Amino acid sequence: MIHILSSASASGSLQFALKEMGLDKKERIISFYDIFSIGPVWGLNEGIGVKLRNEWMEQSMSDKFFEYNGYREHFEMVMNQINLIPEGEHVTIWVSDNAHEQTGMRYIVYLLKEKNIDITVINTTVAYKELFQVKKVKYTVLHTGEIPPDKFQIIYEQDFGQFLTLFTDHDREELVREWLSLGKSHETLRIWRNGRIQSITEDYYDDFIVKKAKRFFGKQNEFISVARVIGEVLGHLDQYIGDAFLEYRIRKLIDAGVFELEGDLKSRRFYSLRLNRN
Repeated sequence: MIHILSSASASGSLQFALKEMGLDKKERIISFYDIFSIGPVWGLNEGIGVKLRNEWMEQSMSDKFFEYNGYREHFEMVMNQINLIPEGEHVTIWVSDNAHEQTGMRYIVYLLKEKNIDITVINTTVAYKELFQVKKVKYTVLHTGEIPPDKFQIIYEQDFGQFLTLFTDHDREELVREWLSLGKSHETLRIWRNGRIQSITEDYYDDFIVKKAKRFFGKQNEFISVARVIGEVLGHLDQYIGDAFLEYRIRKLIDAGVFELEGDLKSRRFYSLRLNRN
């Protein structure tokens, strides 16, 4: 079995679970360190697309993106690992109901389109709801990385097959078509709505950010750490787009005069903001 995931946090949890089950030497994990709901995916089938995505990340994301140096090198390494999967293997893609992992899954299926292999998918949103949902407590997993290793192990061990779906040739062809359609868009933000990926303009959540910030700042409108503001917004989002993207949009709102800045923009640890009421 080869497991393919779209984020470092999810692959780390699965790696720990496989080790606990004694399967870490038998089963292999391949994982992007990315958030596919943000950034350009135009032309990602070719080197120019990877270059453009890398440039956008460098220009738009503050600090070290995902605290990882060598973003492009790692991205290309994972692409090569997927392309080198031999015929006859069995691949399982772990995915939840969000634009990040659903976009990543379509890209992965595209990379495997010429391979004579079985591809199964496990939807962690469905599995988590079935196995761990507490009555009267509404909680939906936004992304697979939210699931701790012990629950990964339960999903894998307890009736693992009931959550697995084997892709038919038709399924794979449809996912490849959807990927090629996504790859024609120049938008840098994607959301998951009504079971589909929607490409939208990157300022889509600006009004939402300002609305939540107004309530957070209160009548006093005191300067508050940008990290706290990002946390407040994240706590109310029903999509997975990451804190780095929210900071990117907050910086755009600072440039537009919506927020007033105090401190140094070189790192979110060093600046605060409040609404500009002039």
